[in-house]
Amino acid sequence: MTRLSSFPTRSCAVGPRSFKAWAAALALLPMSALADNTSVRFQLDWRFEGPAAPFLMAAEKGYFAEEGLDVQIDSGSGSAGAINRVASGAYEMGFGDLNALVEFLAENPDGPGIQGVYIVYDGTPAAVFARKDSGIESPADLAGKTIAAPAFDTGYRGWGIFAAANGLEADAVEWQNVDPTLRETLLTRGDVDAITGFYFTSLLNLEERGISEEDLTIMPFPDYGVPLYGNAIIASEAFAEENPEAVQGFLRAFNRALGETLADPEAAIEYVRNRDGLIDVDMETRRLKLALDSVVDTPDAREFGVGGVDEERLVQAIQLVADAYDLPTLPSPDQVFNSRYLPPVDERMLLPEVE
Repeated sequence: MTRLSSFPTRSCAVGPRSFKAWAAALALLPMSALADNTSVRFQLDWRFEGPAAPFLMAAEKGYFAEEGLDVQIDSGSGSAGAINRVASGAYEMGFGDLNALVEFLAENPDGPGIQGVYIVYDGTPAAVFARKDSGIESPADLAGKTIAAPAFDTGYRGWGIFAAANGLEADAVEWQNVDPTLRETLLTRGDVDAITGFYFTSLLNLEERGISEEDLTIMPFPDYGVPLYGNAIIASEAFAEENPEAVQGFLRAFNRALGETLADPEAAIEYVRNRDGLIDVDMETRRLKLALDSVVDTPDAREFGVGGVDEERLVQAIQLVADAYDLPTLPSPDQVFNSRYLPPVDERMLLPEVE
């Protein structure tokens, strides 16, 4: 099957020649015109890896600039970290885990408002990994086993949701809180029975350590009854209310780049290499494709379009997170996600795949 997934082509798309002409014209603009651009400091969830491609593409191809934006994109140190940095005022926007956002809002009811404005990962990338030679083939086989992950890992934190969805008690397993750099090594050596991690991160880390995908039992949370959303573009509520056109423009530019990334991941990865020349291009291309196939190009995204939420599902997800994390308050769906800045739904629909 050949992937031709993309979004409907916008009339403002520019080819290589027209882009060069546009860039040259931009260089001749007076500084006063450039100064009118709205500055946006944006933090990613992690390093400059494959899934960052559409953000970096939108910046390098001038899509943000066309929307009147001067966007600074920085690497991050975790999905929850991006939320904290936006909350602190260090960044106006970021890329963070929607479940961590629910937790932040519940624990800081009087704190700065932060909202999801575009769902990128339609499902959480969290997954359980076990070696097949351990005899673990299903969630039931995890009972009595030892699972390792950092305490901040989405799979670790959301274990109770996974367990309940699969008929397990939350305390049916023993957890080891480990440094993220040791997680896959422990499973490779057989020191633990299983680990949790992002599907497109832990799988590649395990393969680097000599365990092939065929040797693993992999249980992605979305495939095992967990309806949580994953990472979203988030924005400071104060910034968004003061600069609604800037947030709308950011999402239009990103949406455009995401469509191109879905259509041609190999070309999109070049924008990651341009930002970090030391990346392993083959590995990051595979990481990007795994992310797109597992949590971006999903059945729900194909039916309803990327970027938005299903209200009923969001309410359920908020309640599940509140129960699993024992949160003191329950944020409302409107506090967690604001759809007013999204591009029109017809611009967010995926084109059919061609067999």
